[in-house]
Amino acid sequence: MTLCANFVSIRYMDEVIVYGVLILMLALLVYGRLRYDLVALGALLILAIVGIVPTSEAYLGFAHPAVVSVIAVLILSRALQISGVIDMMGEWFSRVGERLTTQIASLSGLVAALSGFMNNVGALSLLMPLAIKVAKSSNRPYSSYLMPIAFASMLGGMTTLIGTPPNIIVSSFRQDYAGKAFNMFDFTPVGLGVALFGVLFIYIIGWRLIPRRQPQGDLGDTIRIESYMTEVRVPDDSRFAGKLVRDLEETINEDVTIVGLIRNRMAYGAPSSYEIMSPGDLLILEANPDDIQAFLGDTGFILEGSGDLPSYIDKTVNAEDVIIVEAVVVPNGRVDGRSARSLRMHAAFGVNLLGVSRRGVSLATRLSRITLKAGDALLLQGKTEMVQSALPRLNLLPLAERDLQVEPSRGMAFPIAAFAGAILLTVFNVLPIQISLMAAVALLLAGRFITLQAAYQSIDWPVVVLLGAMVPVGAALETTGGAARIATVVTDMVGGYPSWAILATVLVITMLLSSVVNNATAVILMSPIGIGVADTIGASVDPFLMAVAIGGSCAFLSPIGHQSNTIVMGPGGYRFGDYWRMGLPLEIIIVAVSVPLIIWFWPLGV
Repeated sequence: MTLCANFVSIRYMDEVIVYGVLILMLALLVYGRLRYDLVALGALLILAIVGIVPTSEAYLGFAHPAVVSVIAVLILSRALQISGVIDMMGEWFSRVGERLTTQIASLSGLVAALSGFMNNVGALSLLMPLAIKVAKSSNRPYSSYLMPIAFASMLGGMTTLIGTPPNIIVSSFRQDYAGKAFNMFDFTPVGLGVALFGVLFIYIIGWRLIPRRQPQGDLGDTIRIESYMTEVRVPDDSRFAGKLVRDLEETINEDVTIVGLIRNRMAYGAPSSYEIMSPGDLLILEANPDDIQAFLGDTGFILEGSGDLPSYIDKTVNAEDVIIVEAVVVPNGRVDGRSARSLRMHAAFGVNLLGVSRRGVSLATRLSRITLKAGDALLLQGKTEMVQSALPRLNLLPLAERDLQVEPSRGMAFPIAAFAGAILLTVFNVLPIQISLMAAVALLLAGRFITLQAAYQSIDWPVVVLLGAMVPVGAALETTGGAARIATVVTDMVGGYPSWAILATVLVITMLLSSVVNNATAVILMSPIGIGVADTIGASVDPFLMAVAIGGSCAFLSPIGHQSNTIVMGPGGYRFGDYWRMGLPLEIIIVAVSVPLIIWFWPLGV
């Protein structure tokens, strides 16, 4: 009897610890100062240290089928991008016309369709340059286009198993509970209905609710780079003569960017960090007057000219092999939360940071000390091949037409065939999704339709770490009885109400949670709770898992719940409170549409 009581006491204590860790984790995620992958990893380590998660199983989550499937989908999405499929769609879109509603409907529909078969963030990143091009040519603000396509990318992800990580996660929970995962198109009847109604709402009403935040114009136009350009000469007796450009960059403390070098009247744009400086060289610098004065005092260089800048300065900055590109910072990427100085952009990546725009406002001074944030639009300068290489390595998305092709296309037929073959093998239950998708990746790598470097760069490693860490954490919530207890509380809250109302409650709770934390985290936490609610009321788990999947893709109330929302925040000039204006009525429509569809296609009876 005493032994039994001790066991119950220990089990209850484990449950309390799991609750405490989850509350702390959710608080840190909402606070937003720490990356979500680090928070999830910290939660896993705490549970492993106290013994709730066995140490031998702590890292098994990284081999979980859901994690492997997400990695494969990300790589295949990159392969489709390289194949030229998107260029073909862009040519089709050019015939849509100039009417705003038609353009929004076409862009939103196209993004939603792509998101069903590739990562929804990848679909958004591919179509965002096209949306910006359309906005420029129509002389309209970016804000009219970017939020609609961000929302459409999430709507489209609901339609298939591989459209979004939450669907893959939910499928894995069904596999663990019932011994059979959801098939590729099990999500389609409900997801497609929700996506159609959602895109229709965006087309008719939604876009009208978005504030016109972003003025027309490029970041390069608003910064006026030329007003910060200065020409200096390397003296004959300079201590930097014969040294590398990087030696100069590492010595100076001012916010000075070397954007060009002139030697014997020959102009070199964006000189390499390994370029050797010679006496008499002219350096073209971008800096404000105070920093220039400090730079001259530190280096002993000589200021050249006193009037208008020589015409060849512009030729140096905009040489044929030098390009200036706008790009957006991806959430939890390499740049997010760091400064240009700490990144050593020029020395390590060969590109110069010329300007930063945050929510439509240009930040043109002290650039190297600005802490860059997700959604910031950056103005970068460098040689074409260096920019092409740096953008994926820095996890930056170009805000221009897809003329920055990192790899040459080898045709679209084979990548599409490999992808379609993987889907068919899964649909007909020949191979599980994680095996068929990875087989397609292996074929594309073997055929050199995508390089190994591009494959690794396409993987969203923070999401992979998040999923790998959260799988054992979610399992701990279930094994300690925490999920069942929460399910009982939820059931008691709506006791006496019909089953469809309880289903709607689970859906709404998941929606709200996904708007303040990463949607994958929300689904991992809510799936066992949804299963527990179904068991408590004696219903089938399938409709409740479908409700969790739909709710996990409905992060429409804030810019922090989903990467798509965060990515468009800076270029669109949106404020935090802009999202709920269109997001709240959209979520109400989704609840009204999805609950009947779920009950129709996935009956509540066991």
